[in-house]
Amino acid sequence: MRIDIITVVPELLKSPFSASIVKRAIDKQLVEIHLHNLRDYSNNNYKQVDDYQFGGGAGMVLMIEPIDKCISKLKKERNYDEIIYMSPDGETFNQKTANNLSLKENIIILCGHYKGVDQRVRDHFITKEISVGDFVLSGGELAAAVVCDAVVRLIPGVLGNETSALTDSFQDNLLAPPIYTRPANYKGWKVPDVLVSGHTQKIETWREEQALQHTKKTRPDLLNNL
Repeated sequence: MRIDIITVVPELLKSPFSASIVKRAIDKQLVEIHLHNLRDYSNNNYKQVDDYQFGGGAGMVLMIEPIDKCISKLKKERNYDEIIYMSPDGETFNQKTANNLSLKENIIILCGHYKGVDQRVRDHFITKEISVGDFVLSGGELAAAVVCDAVVRLIPGVLGNETSALTDSFQDNLLAPPIYTRPANYKGWKVPDVLVSGHTQKIETWREEQALQHTKKTRPDLLNNL
């Protein structure tokens, strides 16, 4: 899988991709993540990529020309399954979207900045708009890092135990059940007996029941999708 990220501040994305699961995926050559500095596609001597909005109003807007040049260059080199714009008014990112994106071969992620991007970019280049929540960040970089992390860990071979991702919260519209590790008794706080019973079927039944109870209590809205 290849992910190309277009950004005004690539420095923000170097750290998230240089450690942990994503770095291991890159080292295993299971994923390529390439950062493209939008300023490299500016015709302006000052590397300007933003301008005032027509009609007046506060906030600068990313111009269409450098974005067009960057996306067009990438599209000449390969075909892309999705061109994603990180935007607070996009569809809310969830596990289903992460699962779908993990099956793609090549995607572009455009990070908004300042007030956003020229609407013509969204009209003519973008195939999907994604939000990580009902709030506004300074730019789309951190949101893009969240999407990449969620997607990359689903690629076969990335996690040491591939079944681990299948038991995560939201995979079946349920939250994950409680989990425990050693010691079985700490300060009188004991692990549920069923988990140390060695009875696989009883353990799975307990986990299913706990997941359902946890979801009912914390996120009952998820049960509407079952």
